[in-house]
Amino acid sequence: MSEETQREAEATPADNQHSFRAEVNQVLDIVINSLYSHREIFLRELISNAADALDKLRFRAVTEEELMEGEGDLEIQLVPDREAKTLTIIDTGVGMTRDEVVDNLGTIAHSGSRGFLQAMSGQKPTEGDASGVDLIGQFGVGFYSAFLVADRVEVRTLAAGDGQSGWRWASEAKGTFTVEEAPEWTTRGTEICLHLKDDHHEFLDEWRLKELVRKYSDFVSWPILLEVTREEGEDDDKKTVTKDETINTASALWRRPRSEIKDDEYLEFYRHIAHAHDEPVETLHFQIEGTTSYTGLLYVPKQAPWDLFERERRQGVRLYVKRVMIMEDCKDLIPDHLRFIRGVIDSDDLPLNVSRELLQEDRTVRSIRKTVVNKMLAALEQMADKRKDDYAAFWGEFGRVLKEGLHSDFENKDRLAKLARWPSSTEALTSLGEYVERMPDDQDAIYYAFGTNRDAVENSPHIEALKQRGTEVLYMTDPIDEWAVEGIREFDSKPLKSAMKADLDLAKEATEEEKAEKEANKERLGDLCGRAKAVLEDDIEEVRVSDRLTDSPCCLVVPEGGVHAHIERMLRAQGQDMPKQKRILEINPDHPIVEKLHLMHAGDSDSEEVGDWFRLLHDQALLAEGSPIADPATFARRMTKLMQQALQ
Repeated sequence: MSEETQREAEATPADNQHSFRAEVNQVLDIVINSLYSHREIFLRELISNAADALDKLRFRAVTEEELMEGEGDLEIQLVPDREAKTLTIIDTGVGMTRDEVVDNLGTIAHSGSRGFLQAMSGQKPTEGDASGVDLIGQFGVGFYSAFLVADRVEVRTLAAGDGQSGWRWASEAKGTFTVEEAPEWTTRGTEICLHLKDDHHEFLDEWRLKELVRKYSDFVSWPILLEVTREEGEDDDKKTVTKDETINTASALWRRPRSEIKDDEYLEFYRHIAHAHDEPVETLHFQIEGTTSYTGLLYVPKQAPWDLFERERRQGVRLYVKRVMIMEDCKDLIPDHLRFIRGVIDSDDLPLNVSRELLQEDRTVRSIRKTVVNKMLAALEQMADKRKDDYAAFWGEFGRVLKEGLHSDFENKDRLAKLARWPSSTEALTSLGEYVERMPDDQDAIYYAFGTNRDAVENSPHIEALKQRGTEVLYMTDPIDEWAVEGIREFDSKPLKSAMKADLDLAKEATEEEKAEKEANKERLGDLCGRAKAVLEDDIEEVRVSDRLTDSPCCLVVPEGGVHAHIERMLRAQGQDMPKQKRILEINPDHPIVEKLHLMHAGDSDSEEVGDWFRLLHDQALLAEGSPIADPATFARRMTKLMQQALQ
């Protein structure tokens, strides 16, 4: 069922029971039954959500001062109740309207539900396995981690500026939830009440809650209050009182000196800001003072998020101004090819009411962006030089993204080219610099070939002669590689040349004997090439003798100005109107099939059988490059016919 259909099917306010939207029941089952090894993570997730609500309220109040009228301090409160066996998390943040309650609490992971299910398919974390918690962070299902420890969750909320109409949401995670008015709830913000399961009452203990807050949320910039019971006075004056105690330091971690921050604090802040449970592969903490003043705390994750290539995905850097969060996903602070970065930038110079439109034109933002890019590239360069294994793992996760900058970031193109890595015919992964160091003195170009995977390129007929001569070939297997190499063009004064294009010239590396033999073959097979061109004139631009083939009878190469076959297929799959591109058919003069066809053509220049063989060879060349055959049925009949003739 589509989301639109489900929206139409939702109940009116008078009908309070709703069904969770598409696939949510499955996701809930995964969350509740597969992620118990990290049940304590629920508190971090709920506190993070509460902190975000407070951040959003403070930002909105810059221009909507009335949102703060008549309310108390901005804070997060934890209220354990042993008698009721409940743990309540309360924030005085922005709150939610009825529609927001239905949208935010009735849709798990929003557009990410299907991806979550696919990623979790067949997986069930074992004790101590963090993969499940990674997925909680990646797919935005933090609120639903409450069901790790609770068999019923109730939420009461009132949106800032929404009058006196509060709303109550409740669910037992059994496929439905209820939403109804809560007129008794007149406090701006949100209250989440967890009815704890019998074996999770440890989360009512004061020491346990303090331990978890200090472990996961000590850096949250809002006070986290814990309701505690204390005995005060002496003898006859002794009495039991209930009061709130602040249990976190409530300081912006990025504003503190690096010397005062422990590694564990950096790690937990990363997990908070990135909504992840892995460890970052790189951490950058810097402070810039001068014409513009700002602080940055940035991370490179170890694992790529599931939506890294989604068009509507959010960026990972938050923008603060004087500790006030302005934007949660500020796209103007980092270029798109560094969108994997997570962290915060806190400026002292930007106005609190800055808009996205002003950010695009602001000189301070451009200065910050330039610094962020320089520092991140420098960190990656150092990693590539000093921590090769870490960099190889990073490249496996984010290499495709970084390569986008080779086409779009002209200013840093040379630095990105040095950071780029590809598999090759001799190495599992190599840089362009390492390739050039291995080049023989008489080689004047860096060769590469395209394919859908390493095996496809390795077995491509286009690189047979290069491999036979011991020439290293880079294997380009990512869709972005076509644009990446167009952005580089050359490296260390060595041009990059495609082994699949018609302008591949191996004559410079050929002996005089090989050159003479090639000319003789061109003359000898001239008539045969003309016959093949006539037979295939609707599909090919030219037929010629090849010097790049050793084992295969033929291959298709890209003419000047054309695009590689896999790019053409990709653009067509995306719905782009691509005109038919005629390629060049190259034949191997030394292959037995070509020799036999030459003899057949010499005996009968109009032989229908020769035409059938060339059509079959053309279809075979299409298959070798990964392209579809226009008429598979005719191809099969023609192959059967020629096989029968050969057997006779």
